[in-house]
Amino acid sequence: MSSFMMIPGETIHSPMPQDLPWWEPSHFVFFSVTYLVLIIIGAGLGYCVMKAWKDSCCKDGGHGH
Repeated sequence: MSSFMMIPGETIHSPMPQDLPWWEPSHFVFFSVTYLVLIIIGAGLGYCVMKAWKDSCCKDGGHGH
């Protein structure tokens, strides 16, 4: 007999949200807001990095300092 036996109807649990019931409004709202905030933070961080790179490389004819 195997040590890994599943009860009929049981699902394999995962830390990722793909096994969550997305039709429940609470899960949908929570993960939508979470991913939206992460995208906004990532976009802001990317903007700051690109602006800092542009400001440091493109001043004084491209010589940095």
